[in-house]
Amino acid sequence: MASRTFLCFNHGKFLLPFTTTKFIPASRRPIKSLSFSSVSCSLNTPQPTVEPKSQMGSTPNVVKILEERGLLESITNENLRFVCSDQTAGPLKVYCGFDPTAESLHLGNLLGLIVLSWFQRCGHKAVALIGGATGRIGDPSGKSQERPELDLESLEKNIAGIMEIVNKILSKNANLGSEKNSNFVILNNYDWWKEVRLLDFLKQVGRYARVGSMMSKESVKKRLESEQGMSYTEFTYQLLQGYDFLYLFKNEGVNVQIGGSDQWGNITAGTELIRKILQAEGAYGLTFPLLLKSDGTKFGKSEDGAIWLSPSMLSPYKFYQYFFSVPDADVVRFLKILTFLNMEEINELESAMKKPDYVPNTAQRKLAEEITRFVHGEDGLTEALKATEALRPGSETKLDWETIEGIAEDVPSRSLPYTEVLNLSIVDLSVSSGLFESKSAARRLLKQGGIYLNNNRVDNESKRIEAEDIVDGKVLLLSAGKKNKVVVRIS
Repeated sequence: MASRTFLCFNHGKFLLPFTTTKFIPASRRPIKSLSFSSVSCSLNTPQPTVEPKSQMGSTPNVVKILEERGLLESITNENLRFVCSDQTAGPLKVYCGFDPTAESLHLGNLLGLIVLSWFQRCGHKAVALIGGATGRIGDPSGKSQERPELDLESLEKNIAGIMEIVNKILSKNANLGSEKNSNFVILNNYDWWKEVRLLDFLKQVGRYARVGSMMSKESVKKRLESEQGMSYTEFTYQLLQGYDFLYLFKNEGVNVQIGGSDQWGNITAGTELIRKILQAEGAYGLTFPLLLKSDGTKFGKSEDGAIWLSPSMLSPYKFYQYFFSVPDADVVRFLKILTFLNMEEINELESAMKKPDYVPNTAQRKLAEEITRFVHGEDGLTEALKATEALRPGSETKLDWETIEGIAEDVPSRSLPYTEVLNLSIVDLSVSSGLFESKSAARRLLKQGGIYLNNNRVDNESKRIEAEDIVDGKVLLLSAGKKNKVVVRIS
């Protein structure tokens, strides 16, 4: 190893090359605060040694797994393929950033958590970085205009919500791989950015960033060509994210940054800063493809908007139903990308889909079950399955008030007085509840056998609501076909 000495800042937080005569190894120190007063200190930068394949241990090669499943877009250095399965170098530390732009992560963010989980399962350590600082600026990648500024109260609320989701998901892998019970950590980049002064940052970091290189990034070029253009604030985002990688590399021993393919420019900004400022190798970037449907459109939007991961913003039932509705053309690819099923089982499902006795939606059901369990846990999956079965028109499952209320946020609802509902004809109730716009439309579907009251088909147009029809004395569930439903609350 080359001998070097560095000039750095307090607590071993930030280092700049000073001379190239001597290298003094030192253990990593805990981080207290970020100070820019110059003192002399030592550096211990990760320097993974790549052994020949024959000398490597049996650690699963996570890069190979990601590639096989369609989760690998690009890597900054082919060395990563060997380092990730080299037991002599120890486990890698891998980080993915999540800016708190909303109270919940959404389906697009889920790929980052899945890739982190694969690293955990292969014996490495995951670092989830919440952008308490960068979230105040907004990443321009993939955005046509600048994000609105968040007030501090909303920002803190968003951070808390995202940390809860990340902790819930990554903790499921805490007992997998070789680093049991300590294979993930959640950090907030505001903890080190809050003390940084602009002039010091420009002098110590900005001088190493080339404007030409920054402007050549795809995310910047698109925005500069747009009608709105790009603010200087957004332009600096890649430098801030790049410094995050440098900081984590030095102080937390993080070797790898991962992100979607639109993050390539931000990730390489980090590897370049590490190379130039720390004059160190061993920092890698890895990107995965964006989640797209077979027609090239984004996967992750429903008719009502984003597919949120928080149950308070999207119920496990509706989350499950979204994946259950995936087209056949996409379901096998999504099983590879979004689940941890082994490839043999996925290939068997793919083969079964081509056979004449294949039961429709079998693969979709498996996808929905696996991804709902991963995001919402066994309890969430049980809730989703119970509601799915109970709310199926013609189901023999007896409905109760709690089950109907469990989907009330996902379907239209109407409150009607008990006296108005009792003895009301099913046709009149269908119109007054908003299920149909006219009595003639209701009668037409009723004659076709398409109207259900509490999942029981209504065959008689003269049917009137009786006291025993009101579930637990509180609600009614009206259905027109399989999908159109309305909950009638009895007041």
